[in-house]
Amino acid sequence: MSMTINSVTGIPLRPRKHSKLKKLPFYICMVALSSLILFPILFLVLTSLKSPTEFFGRSVFSLPRQFTLINFSKAFIEGKLSRYILNGLFLCALKVPLGILIESSAAFSIARLKIRFANGIFILFLIGMMIPMQICLVPLNIGLRTLNLFNTYSGLIFVYLGFGIPFGILILRGFFRTIPQELDEAAIIDGCSKMSLFTKIILPLAKPAVATLLILDTLGTWNEYLLISVFITNDNMRTVPAGLLSFIGENETAYGLLSAGVLISIIPVLIVFIIFQRHFVEGMSGALKG
Repeated sequence: MSMTINSVTGIPLRPRKHSKLKKLPFYICMVALSSLILFPILFLVLTSLKSPTEFFGRSVFSLPRQFTLINFSKAFIEGKLSRYILNGLFLCALKVPLGILIESSAAFSIARLKIRFANGIFILFLIGMMIPMQICLVPLNIGLRTLNLFNTYSGLIFVYLGFGIPFGILILRGFFRTIPQELDEAAIIDGCSKMSLFTKIILPLAKPAVATLLILDTLGTWNEYLLISVFITNDNMRTVPAGLLSFIGENETAYGLLSAGVLISIIPVLIVFIIFQRHFVEGMSGALKG
């Protein structure tokens, strides 16, 4: 068997080990996990492209004999999915920026300003993450009805903010703590106010964490079902998760319309993730380090 010789030292080189063979189990696991994730999506696509007769008359895993887009048009128009999507976009456009503004301000105060009991305040916010949402439904219901905020987006946004702020502060505080403290001192020496320090220095440096929070917050608000199904009873004000239930009847379920509706509802969140994905990993790693 021939052996490779180093041309400089003259020392025989060891034959390279088959690194690709060592990684084969890893690749197999990744393919298996990817299949588990992609299989439900494939099932949704196939179901959405079938007519009701073909769906119930053949195997659910079979390819459509005749591809049809009628389920998408019916879900979008007759199923009022267009209305539900607009409602969801409206809620995300209000709640997500307002939540990030409040969370970043609170996290900046806790992490960068020398306030008393900063750690204690932070712990209080963390306790808010431990309270199950379900046990708050009755008190919130009574409170919103008393304030005439039941069945309104204003009351729903207040509830969303209350449950979302602790997690946002956790992410942003962790990232703010990774920014060198010397920047604050230099900025103050140059005459920078606390507000300018926050808006012009700290917040721009925290773009990865803000982008990460924007993705997670948008995803959570868009897919939220429990709160809006309890506090919003007007069908014209529902969002996509609650609106999709209209395709599920007492005696029959329109699987084609339901699958088409789910696929359509994925598009807005997918667009947000594609835009901000390059900041996602950096933002999460910075938050964990902090």
